[in-house]
Amino acid sequence: MNATTPEKTGARIVVPVALEGRGYDIHIGRHQLCEAAALIAAFAPGAKAALVTDESVAALHGAAFETCLQQEGISVTRITIPPGEASKSYAQFVALCDALLAAKIERNDLVIAFGGGVVGDLTGFAAAVLRRGVRFVQVPTTLLAQVDSSVGGKTGINSPHGKNLIGAFHQPALVIADTALLDTLSEREFKAGYAEVVKYGLIDDPDFFDWCEANWSRVIAGGPERDHAVAVSCRAKAAFVARDEREEGDRALLNLGHTFAHALERLTSYDSARLVHGEAVAIGLALAFRFSQRLGLCSGQDAIRVSRHLDHVGLPSRLRQVPGGAGSAEEIVNAMAQDKKVKRGVLTFILARGIGKSFIAPGVAADEVRAFIEAELASKD
Repeated sequence: MNATTPEKTGARIVVPVALEGRGYDIHIGRHQLCEAAALIAAFAPGAKAALVTDESVAALHGAAFETCLQQEGISVTRITIPPGEASKSYAQFVALCDALLAAKIERNDLVIAFGGGVVGDLTGFAAAVLRRGVRFVQVPTTLLAQVDSSVGGKTGINSPHGKNLIGAFHQPALVIADTALLDTLSEREFKAGYAEVVKYGLIDDPDFFDWCEANWSRVIAGGPERDHAVAVSCRAKAAFVARDEREEGDRALLNLGHTFAHALERLTSYDSARLVHGEAVAIGLALAFRFSQRLGLCSGQDAIRVSRHLDHVGLPSRLRQVPGGAGSAEEIVNAMAQDKKVKRGVLTFILARGIGKSFIAPGVAADEVRAFIEAELASKD
């Protein structure tokens, strides 16, 4: 199935992640919670499970999923954390590990992450270190988590020094993306997740970006276009992960826009009332293309096209759109200095020669970045 041909309505889509000895499948479709329970039971017969979720997801879907798991004979302990990026903290990590140990989760049992990217990242990290590694399953409930963070085994928490700086690679055993769960997302959260969808077109699939321009409103509305967008994104992510599991090569391209985004999240203190991850990514994508244009790498027409699409969707594309301000150029550059792609103190960016033509650019001069950000902060466009 190519990037521009949606799958049949109601069809369940299975995307394999091909890792030798650690491969797993991503199951995509609507109303899959009980199917998810059956898949989990078949995968780990007789295992206990800890269901880790946040307060918002628990109120909407917790009882239904627990019932499905219990009907499959799975003994479940629910562990609930506060919603929001602030839960990716040392304190919450320790509390979750202690709760999992209190639930007597053993190495042959399962930890199920049932929530958005925060729940998945935190739970995956706890599973990676609990008893030196227990199996975990991702059941993502946000668009952002379904198309990005639930796939690929990156787990972790934030530090005052930066985002996702403490963590581990720990692949899930199974990913189940029930797209019907996205119906309960707020418009803001859904659109924020869409930034991670359109990213795949901007990295290396210009046909998919064309499709997104034509179909973004249908993705938001639901139906086969939504499932298709999730499937294309997961196939793209799975291919990168299979080639480069530990981000030693081209998997870094998945960070297009994220060097800017993570700096903005740090400067807004991970306050989701001001800025959620996908909104930061949207600004980061637009900045990456405008920075590429400034460096003479990318046409102004492509940079404008990216910003215009984000604007049409209702996503931010400018630093001035950060509520309460994005900080000074110096503060933004200093926040970037803790980015995971920094090597020997030198910034690495993902830049673009055009839509679908991104590349890894090591050794970008901080003075160039600072001058660009100063111009962006001063811009009235």
